[in-house]
Amino acid sequence: MRKAIISLILLITPALSAVAATSADMRDGAPDRYTVQKGDTLWGISGRYLKEPWRWPELWKMNQEQLKNPHLIYPGDVIVLDRSGGEAQLSLVQLSTTKLEPKVRSEPSTLSAVPSILPSVIEPFLSKPLVVGEDELESAPKIVATADGRVTLGPGDRAFVHGLSKDKGDQWQIFRRGDPLVDPDNNQILGYEATYLGEARVNQHGNVATIEITRSVQEIFRDDRLLPLGKQTPVFAYVPQQPKAPVKGRIISAYGGLQETGPLSIVTLSRGSKDGLQVGTVLAIERSQTSARYSQRTAPLFGRSGFSGSDAPRTYYSETIPPRATLLERGEAITNQDIAQLPDQRYGLVMVFRTFDRASFALVMEASRPVAVSDYVTNP
Repeated sequence: MRKAIISLILLITPALSAVAATSADMRDGAPDRYTVQKGDTLWGISGRYLKEPWRWPELWKMNQEQLKNPHLIYPGDVIVLDRSGGEAQLSLVQLSTTKLEPKVRSEPSTLSAVPSILPSVIEPFLSKPLVVGEDELESAPKIVATADGRVTLGPGDRAFVHGLSKDKGDQWQIFRRGDPLVDPDNNQILGYEATYLGEARVNQHGNVATIEITRSVQEIFRDDRLLPLGKQTPVFAYVPQQPKAPVKGRIISAYGGLQETGPLSIVTLSRGSKDGLQVGTVLAIERSQTSARYSQRTAPLFGRSGFSGSDAPRTYYSETIPPRATLLERGEAITNQDIAQLPDQRYGLVMVFRTFDRASFALVMEASRPVAVSDYVTNP
């Protein structure tokens, strides 16, 4: 019954259909049938069929209403590829109609459905960390003292907090304002990353409340701030989609303070909801050869800019070495104007899963080289 209902939904011809996938969009050797396995994602399944897996809503012929409420697919379901009519379409196997007698039937929970992307990768970022304004944490409850004169706090330790509101519950998260998120294109501060430190439970309310640290991922100090732990209902049915308007932004940070990262890692983008980004927006990653990183990579590693830290020449051989000019003719130097003529190189994709006004968090879905801070993101 479950499969029949899902197949019926997917085979309805949409009234407002998106651009359909054609044979030219398909991978060579795409299977006619595929049995869904435990651990699969919709992105991964579509990668078996499409050259650009993020376009899987087109392959499923999903209309706008279905984009808001994506279908559910479960391990064991059989997917069939239909190439008739010049357009490719995926559907679940149709079940024959049978007469059902009254009896108890069990249906799988939606929690076991195949997600768009792996929940374990992004779940911690759905409520933490945050992007906040310069003064946004200043009014939040603050740890004013630690029990027993401790300098750092961890699980099981007690602390005293000023400003806790009893009506917001007993469960709180602890944050510390991090470094500013700066747009490299105009040097504007887009916000500050609020670093998630841990969680606490209120033992006693009052003008100065007593809390107990229940979880920590970093050391917690006096002056760190608390925000109420709301009831989160994560939804992992992210539907990839193109931005509705042209977008040109930058990767401004990578989780963990790294300068380079890779697939299935979290990056922060210099564009947010005010720039038209929304949950599910897919952007291409591009590298511009005119960025500062290019000059750093091509700078000579000699003298004070190299490993020796000295301008003095170094001798490795006792015999006299012929002048360099006699061994190799001096080539023409590459100028900034020459570099400006080099095209940008697309090498990956990110998908936005959480947005703020002027920044957003995205998951690196594909990358053929290390993803670097300051690389561009743009329409795919």
